[in-house]
Amino acid sequence: MAQQFVLKTTLDFASAHQLHGYPGDCAQLHGHNWKIEVQVIGQKLNDIGMVIDFKEIKRQAKEVAKELDHTYLNDHPYFKTNNPTAENMAVYLYREIESRIATDLVKMHSITVWENERNCVIYSE
Repeated sequence: MAQQFVLKTTLDFASAHQLHGYPGDCAQLHGHNWKIEVQVIGQKLNDIGMVIDFKEIKRQAKEVAKELDHTYLNDHPYFKTNNPTAENMAVYLYREIESRIATDLVKMHSITVWENERNCVIYSE
């Protein structure tokens, strides 16, 4: 079996949203302090013994999160057609970060999106 390295970094941001069609309180405007855990995977180490620098993972993830930080998610172009659920947040974040990080040697592994300290969604492709 080939070796694999899974690297994980975390960051957070705050935003507000409301869920269309939801039969409860979340249909009302409310906010979250989101926490995301970005995991990338690779099998080979570079010349200095890294798959990818943690700083690069974090830099790319922060750029994506910055687009959502302190915003009303429902106004974001992606969430005009996708209800801003934690699940759809995970899809969006995964694909946006992947488009900035993926190379022949490094791929996204998964993303975990926490809407609070008790509830999260884990997404991978």
